[in-house]
Amino acid sequence: MAWFRRRKQTSGAPGGRPANRVDLEHLEEFVRSRRGVEAFIEPRTTVTETTVMLIAYDGEWTRRRVDGPEGARRFAHKMAIPVYDVALVGYPQRMRDFNERRKRAAG
Repeated sequence: MAWFRRRKQTSGAPGGRPANRVDLEHLEEFVRSRRGVEAFIEPRTTVTETTVMLIAYDGEWTRRRVDGPEGARRFAHKMAIPVYDVALVGYPQRMRDFNERRKRAAG
């Protein structure tokens, strides 16, 4: 029967959306508007493409898709910020502290 052979259409990217210019503009604005920003490369998963998490000196953070680990490194080099592989170094404590402060303020 033909309906057993049907395949689901995919965009080729986990999560269905690759990185785009809007993502990069958001990341650039985050770096320009905050102090002490560092980049943390997050590996591709079955749900999303590679992402980069930017974390400011106070723990505020943002995350967006990038064009692979090399794309994240190019971005960090262009913006002159440190870049780390989160699988090797983990997330900084200041980010967890920031999340906890936000949770307490909201609750």
